[in-house]
Amino acid sequence: MDRERSIQLLNKAVSDELQAVHQYMYFHFHLSDQGMEPLAALFKRIAVQEMGHAELLAERILFLKGDVEMVPAGPVQKITDPEAMLAKAAEMEEEGARGYNTAAMDCSANADATSKQIFERLVRDEEGHYDEYSKQRDNIKRFGENYLALQSLGGARPDRGATE
Repeated sequence: MDRERSIQLLNKAVSDELQAVHQYMYFHFHLSDQGMEPLAALFKRIAVQEMGHAELLAERILFLKGDVEMVPAGPVQKITDPEAMLAKAAEMEEEGARGYNTAAMDCSANADATSKQIFERLVRDEEGHYDEYSKQRDNIKRFGENYLALQSLGGARPDRGATE
């Protein structure tokens, strides 16, 4: 097994996962500010799952005696429209699944079965995230602005300055 190749693939994945965490938390903050708590919660929940992915990848890198590169893949895109957020998130998840499939095959060819299994797990998770974002996009297309308006029902927050 070429440990350096596996570490390189794993670190690329850490970078992608950190990028997703940053992007999804940005979306969470803005949707929460817009009063769209269910969509905000979706982005926060998936961001936390992406943090778990980064941890899983980091553990494998350290096992292989590598160093974890904690650098996001790029800057956060400043998107505040809910439909555009969902489109960007679905695109990120689709790209992630595609990249992790390739990494799994690379690890298999490199005789690194454990890293291959990690990447296969990530593919399943990313496809699940894609499905969640896709369903939200479909709901917006089907129900239009009414669906987005429903996101704000029950989402009223107490005055933040009073207790926070």
